[in-house]
Amino acid sequence: MSLSGELFPASLLVILAAACLLDRHLLRACLAFIAFALLMSLAWWWLDAPLLALVEAVLGALLTGFALFHGLGRPGSPSSLPLRDQQRRPRHQAPVRWLAAFVWLTLAGVAVWGISGDGELVASDEATRRPLLATGLVIMALGLWAFAYHLHLLRRLLAFNVLGSGVFLLLAGLAGPGGEVQGLILVGLVVALIGSVLGAALLRRLYALDGRVTLGAEAAD
Repeated sequence: MSLSGELFPASLLVILAAACLLDRHLLRACLAFIAFALLMSLAWWWLDAPLLALVEAVLGALLTGFALFHGLGRPGSPSSLPLRDQQRRPRHQAPVRWLAAFVWLTLAGVAVWGISGDGELVASDEATRRPLLATGLVIMALGLWAFAYHLHLLRRLLAFNVLGSGVFLLLAGLAGPGGEVQGLILVGLVVALIGSVLGAALLRRLYALDGRVTLGAEAAD
């Protein structure tokens, strides 16, 4: 694939990740995540990893999407969550959250530069791996910020999954989509699915008990 062909899906991945994490309408955010996961599946296919593409489509889009919709509840039912996130973090907490995300991302960027800076890992197919590295870092930044900043547990689940996808792209960019890397990503997808299912169940339970969609300490703040 040409460089322009690599940049287009990479840019679209970033746009879909941002749409998923910034939209306060929860149903639209979940739909944006499913589109993001399907595009991730296509990206793995383009990188000659068909098994990973299939698993991403099934676990990342289908089953994780089902878990997110379960967390929302059936539309119109008394137990369903409000479709718009009204939770806002106090202004005095925002700088600390931004700083924590920035420091973590800086450390990740330094580590990536230290590993790939000499060109040994990316010399053979630099045109393919460098877009993966850049896209992975940007998506990680979005996911990390959203997980640190948002209060709503469903939006944190979305951020958790998007952050994981950024890590997977970073792994593929550093070492290529070889067998060992694909194995690590497959394990990561299974862990992400389990976390999403448990998180959605916790959210439904919290909302059923006392109408909360955030953790107790944060709600008190």
